Amino acid sequence: MPITSVRLLAAGVLALGAAAVPASAHADEADAPRLLGAVTVPHGTEVEGTALGGLSGIDRDPRTGDYVLISDDRSDRNPARFYTADIQVDASGVGAVDVTGVHTLRDADGAPYPPLSAAGAGQRPCPPRSATCGRGAVDPESIRIDPATGGVWWTTEGERRLDGDTPVLLDPQVRAADRDGRTRRVLPTPRNLRMDDGDRGPRANLTFEGLTFAPHGRFVTSMEGPLLQDGPVATPDQGAVVRFSVGDRQGRRTAQYGYPVDPVFAEPEPAGGAYDNGVSEILADPEHPGRLLVVERAYVAGVGNEVRIYRADLRGATDISRLRSIEDARRAPRLVEKELVADLDDLGLEHVDNIEGMTWGPDLPSGERTLVLVSDDNFSASQRTQVVAVALP
Repeated sequence: MPITSVRLLAAGVLALGAAAVPASAHADEADAPRLLGAVTVPHGTEVEGTALGGLSGIDRDPRTGDYVLISDDRSDRNPARFYTADIQVDASGVGAVDVTGVHTLRDADGAPYPPLSAAGAGQRPCPPRSATCGRGAVDPESIRIDPATGGVWWTTEGERRLDGDTPVLLDPQVRAADRDGRTRRVLPTPRNLRMDDGDRGPRANLTFEGLTFAPHGRFVTSMEGPLLQDGPVATPDQGAVVRFSVGDRQGRRTAQYGYPVDPVFAEPEPAGGAYDNGVSEILADPEHPGRLLVVERAYVAGVGNEVRIYRADLRGATDISRLRSIEDARRAPRLVEKELVADLDDLGLEHVDNIEGMTWGPDLPSGERTLVLVSDDNFSASQRTQVVAVALP
C-alpha cells in the first residue's frame, strides 16, 4: 500500500531547542541569531514510492503555511519531483515534519522528464516560450512559490558533458509550473549563462542553485560557481566571483551583479582531497529591499561542511551584464557587498550538513523572524537530510 504521508516526530530532533537555550540567555544579544532546533529525516525514507532525499530547495507559502521541497533527483531513481509538507516551527524549536504529497515535475505535454543520463548528443533546450517547450532532461535545484499565482517556479542546472562520444549541452533554466508540477513556461536563459563547448559559459553542476522573487515583479537567480571566463573556482587560497542575475517575469534580464564567494575554509585531509565553496541558495529579504540572504556552503574532504549565511546588498554594485569577463575587465567592477548573518557552527548545530535550501518561516511572538533550512544528503547514507530552524532578530 503506498504511503501518502510521512510524519517525522521530534524523536529526530537534535537537543537544540529553546529549552536548551533559555530566552534570558539572549537578553544582551538582541541582534544575534539563535538556533531553534533541527530534525533529521531517516535515510531511506520513502513517500508514495519515491526516495525522500536530495532535497535542494524549500519554500513556504505565507498564505497557508505549507512548504514545498524539491529533490535534485535527475529522474535516475524516481521521476523529477517536489514534495509538499507541514513543518512545525515555533519558539520551542522544530516539531513534526509531515510530508503530505509528491508532485512529479512534468513537461508542457504532461509527461515526466526523462533521466538526465539519457540526454542525447548535442541536445539543447527547445526555444523559449514555445508551446512544446521543456521536454529535455532536468536537474532540479531551487523552488519558489509564485506570489502572484500560487504556482511553483523552479530551476534546472542543465548539463555540460564533453567527454566521450556523446557530448551534452543543456542550458540552465528557470521554469514556471502549475502547483501540480506541469510546466507552463520556460524562461529564456541569459546568453552569457548558456552552456558552451569552449572556454566560456557555466561549469558543469555550478549553475542555477539559487532562485528568489524580488519586489516589483522581479526575480533573481544565482550561479553556484563562476563562469569559465570569470576566473577559477574558490580554493583554500582565494575566493571566487559568481553572477547574480535579475530579471522580470517574462525572463528579460534587467541586470547582473558579481557576488564574492569566500575562500574554502580549510585544506583537505589528507592533501589532494576534494573541496569547494559556492552559493547554494538566495532569499529576498522583505525588510531590507535590495538585499538578499545568501547561503555559502563549503565542503572539505576529511574535514566536513561549513555553512554561512550572509546578507548581500545589490545596491551600488556594478551591472556586469555586458561584461564578457570579470577576470579580464579593464576596470574591476564593484562587487556586491556582504555581511555575515550566521555561521551554523557558531550557533551550536551538532552536525552541519550540505545545506542547499532556505526560506522564511513563521514569525515568533518575540518579534523574531525564522529561517527554515534543508540539507541535500545526495542520497547517501553517510550524509543527513536535515530541517533546521534559525531565529533572526
